[in-house]
Amino acid sequence: MPTTQTSQNDTTIQNASFSPQHFIELALNNKVLKFGEFVLKSGRISPYFFNAGLLASGEMLSLLASGYAAALAEQQVANNKDEHKELVIFGAAYKGIPFVAATAQALWLHHGINAQWGYNRKEAKTHGEGGNLVGADVSGKSVWILDDVITAGTAMREVLDILQQAGATVAGIIVALDRKEKGQGEQSAIQELASSLQIPVLTLVDMDDLIGYLADDSNSNATQLAKMQHYRQQYGV
Repeated sequence: MPTTQTSQNDTTIQNASFSPQHFIELALNNKVLKFGEFVLKSGRISPYFFNAGLLASGEMLSLLASGYAAALAEQQVANNKDEHKELVIFGAAYKGIPFVAATAQALWLHHGINAQWGYNRKEAKTHGEGGNLVGADVSGKSVWILDDVITAGTAMREVLDILQQAGATVAGIIVALDRKEKGQGEQSAIQELASSLQIPVLTLVDMDDLIGYLADDSNSNATQLAKMQHYRQQYGV
């Protein structure tokens, strides 16, 4: 027979609700977020690095999924006046696959929303049902895309092309971390996407949250905080 949850497990579940501070703390503890000096593809020397590939524990993935789910549920209510209206979420292979799977579960368990979810293959399947899309049929659907970080926007535009070719429209994008720094022009890649596509691009945590966390933490390194503030001033939007 199924056993009753212990009070410790109940506390863990209750503490799983998303907040930027909670996510930053957990990301640091799991080395998903690191402070130091890191060379980006752009050539910039960043004082921090976010590696979504290390979101490799149930606790980390559950917390991130709860953040995505809460944002999506809020959008459903705001835009449709009905949180139970059909919702389709999409993640790009390969990093986005666990994001959408975990978020679909969080939407059902915590918000009563039975979302459909899907993702793409890197290479199209030539046998069986074939094709390069797996999961929900997105044709004629309005789809939300989940991603970890948008830097230049190149990978996201590839996802947009995949969905467009499949007959879907994009309702919006939710990103775990917004670096809030300039792309090629004065806008960030996220701002450029939101402007060019005329869709909402939402973020769960941003550069200002990281700086605020360091500023509020009595154990943080003052030099590291100064580097973050300088980087924000130099490249931020």
